Amino acid sequence: MTVRMGMQLTARMKVQCSGRLHMGFFDLHGGIGRKFGSIGLSLDEPSLAIEAGAAERLNVTGAPAVPGTVLAKASAVAQQLLNRLDLAGSVDLHVSQHIPEHAGLGSGTQIALAVGAAISHLYQLDLNARQIAALAGRGRRSGIGIAAFDHGGLLIDGGRSLAPDANPVPPLLARYLFPEDWTILLVFDATQPGIHGEQEKLGFNQLPVFPENLAAHLCRHVLMQAMPAIVERDLAAFGHAIQVLQQHVGDYFAPVQGGRYASPLVAGVLHYLQQAGVACFGQSSWGPTGFAVFENSATAEVFAQQLQAKFTDQALSWKLCKANNRGADLTFQV
Repeated sequence: MTVRMGMQLTARMKVQCSGRLHMGFFDLHGGIGRKFGSIGLSLDEPSLAIEAGAAERLNVTGAPAVPGTVLAKASAVAQQLLNRLDLAGSVDLHVSQHIPEHAGLGSGTQIALAVGAAISHLYQLDLNARQIAALAGRGRRSGIGIAAFDHGGLLIDGGRSLAPDANPVPPLLARYLFPEDWTILLVFDATQPGIHGEQEKLGFNQLPVFPENLAAHLCRHVLMQAMPAIVERDLAAFGHAIQVLQQHVGDYFAPVQGGRYASPLVAGVLHYLQQAGVACFGQSSWGPTGFAVFENSATAEVFAQQLQAKFTDQALSWKLCKANNRGADLTFQV
């Protein structure tokens, strides 16, 4: 998280943060005391931007393109935090950019952290992202969004401790700078929101116990393949590790989300990429958003053009972006 300020703080500030890819869980068994360890990547786009100021009453507005549901979520989390922190004052929030909701890009966590960071700095509470997440009830399974807000880059968390009195927010275990040349293609399906909220909880509750030997197998691919590959800038090896997670975890979630991938349209695109020999691709979180990683912008643009020509369903849309290696940006007006 980058904090920029002048000589003194005033009542106005801006918080800008971005979406993230959740590339997969690697221990859904939990037999040794932790569950939901995961790997993910902070993106430079799409991004969330919130301007905030101290106020006597809570007021939330947004740019014309920002949906009312995003404003409602920002308002709800602000009220929740103000109540839990027992603050006498309130905040004025203006959302100028937003991350698509229920798309598997972590929009809810980023809203909570951005609003919480604004309240913390405006009222000089010195709260960190993990504390804000705990107050807002975020990060109960994955800590990727919290680490993305704090640090950016490729992130690996240790899952949630199953001990009764443990911190509910997963700890960050490893963070790597993602290669600047590597380019990410996002594939959106506008017709199908990803599983979230109560539906997500019910989905986890109805799934069978994840095999312990398979959890060990996935942990090995993260530790002994994905992590060395990112250090050595080996996209083929990194992509193979992600594919192992995507295949096994996607098939485990298939009874809840309708297949290895939530969206049939996105599934068709990802199958095409697989047949074309693309090394790294998959679905972010519960989807429906798909992703693919290419070694450079030129290759990514060629594939983007091919896909747009081949897959013409109006529900599909595409976005090329890069990784965000620095976390959220907090700017203060003086």
